[in-house]
Amino acid sequence: MTSQAQSTHDPLAIGTVITFSKTVGESDVYQFAGVSGDFSPNHVNHEYMSKGRYGQRIAHGALMVAYMSTCSTKLIESAGNTPMVSYGYDHIRFTKPVFFGDTVTVEYKIAERDDAKGTLRSQITVTNQRSEVVAVAVHILKAV
Repeated sequence: MTSQAQSTHDPLAIGTVITFSKTVGESDVYQFAGVSGDFSPNHVNHEYMSKGRYGQRIAHGALMVAYMSTCSTKLIESAGNTPMVSYGYDHIRFTKPVFFGDTVTVEYKIAERDDAKGTLRSQITVTNQRSEVVAVAVHILKAV
């Protein structure tokens, strides 16, 4: 990232949007449980969840964060693999449950750019196939 004027073709320009869509399958949730060690009955026990408010198992919130990360990777790739790392996520909220079989779409939009600090801040919104917002966050990327 440089301090020079931004080109209209700059893949790291404010307003740039990256998206990623995925249908959340049972195998996604079980594999994520295995990798993360999070075997909460919320995610892996149908009988337990059938008695609760949602009536069925839900995907891990952290799985939605992993999908958010996919967008930042796609952004870095679109910028010619500019060396950048995740500096963290702020204001993460899981606003609705994600059920097995839901198709989620992550919209990752660059909102701020600070060339002096080498950082980008992006607004992230995750929606399901019913256009319901299921997660939101702010992601910070830092040039290294």
